[in-house]
Amino acid sequence: MGGVRAKYEVKVASGALTEDPVQAKAAGLLDDLAQRLADQPEPGWFSKPEPVRGVYLWGGVGRGKSMLMDLFFAQAVTKPKRRVHFHEFMGEVHERLGVWRKMGDRERKRSPWRVKSAGDDPIPPVARQIAAEAKLLCFDEFQVTQIADAMILGRLFDQLFQRGVTVVATSNRHPDDLYRDGINRQLFLPFIKELKERCEVHELTSARDYRLDRLVEAPVWYAPLDAASDAALDNAWDRLTLGAEPQHCVLTVKGRKVMVNREAAGVARFTFEELCARPLGPIDYLVIAGTFHTVILEGIPLLSPVKRNEAMRFTGLIDALYEAKVKLVASAAAEPDALYPAGDGSFEFERTASRLFEMRSKDYLSAAREDIDLSDSPER
Repeated sequence: MGGVRAKYEVKVASGALTEDPVQAKAAGLLDDLAQRLADQPEPGWFSKPEPVRGVYLWGGVGRGKSMLMDLFFAQAVTKPKRRVHFHEFMGEVHERLGVWRKMGDRERKRSPWRVKSAGDDPIPPVARQIAAEAKLLCFDEFQVTQIADAMILGRLFDQLFQRGVTVVATSNRHPDDLYRDGINRQLFLPFIKELKERCEVHELTSARDYRLDRLVEAPVWYAPLDAASDAALDNAWDRLTLGAEPQHCVLTVKGRKVMVNREAAGVARFTFEELCARPLGPIDYLVIAGTFHTVILEGIPLLSPVKRNEAMRFTGLIDALYEAKVKLVASAAAEPDALYPAGDGSFEFERTASRLFEMRSKDYLSAAREDIDLSDSPER
């Protein structure tokens, strides 16, 4: 039994996971990939590196994809290797492309990433840089919703594959459904074809949504703020991430950086201060809602006219999460209808309180997440 399957069985034996034959099969698939990577011969001086065919795991939320990715990434011996949230990766790519475009001819010629045949094209040198940093790229939450991403992915990944990079990804969508109904999607189809050729596509077909099980088995709103609510959010994090290791990622929004200090398995955890006491706006909240299927928010205080700016940001955050059907688990000083009890702005907050109550209902928690199209927003 390979390392991924063995570690999976340990989690099952400890009670951290429930035995699932679909997950066990995927663990075996990842063990096979880990072995092929370990057996990969070093390329010769005059031969191009051949990438090992990767794996694309897809299925609904709560199926354990990120947990399996954790186990695989820890076992893979390939170096250098990198695991990154796909949204963060694409933000970095756009930044690198921008840096290269701004270089003068002399600076480009002196760059270690220069590709002689590329001319002014920034994609080959950026791909060369990425390939030097990771021969194994593992992507969490692979999704394509923006035309800026769709139009460069084919050429970028073709260059990465030519440089011997192996790709492993988790996604809620089959490759054929990526960028569905997007502008000029016909130009994106060659990328889908190559992705399926370079990665074995495997669906986690379990009918059971473990995330939903864990959402409905306990409350999602904890008040007041005390040690008990702190412990409840810690427990919620452990349940909802299925034991996945917490990661750090950076979302790029209009050239700004929105830090996500804790995220795993499509779940992001923030404090109220991180999201509502800082100068964030609607587009920031839309990007968060479009990136994560569940948000854990801790420390919502009592609100008042003195904290009206924080209250307005909080309302914007809840609106974005609500419209996308993102699930919310929160700790607060009071129940929603008592968070903003009086004063200027309290009447307007009643709508937010109503949405917070609805977001605790079984119907809302079991609703499918809505895609957010950010193509028209100048995010990058």
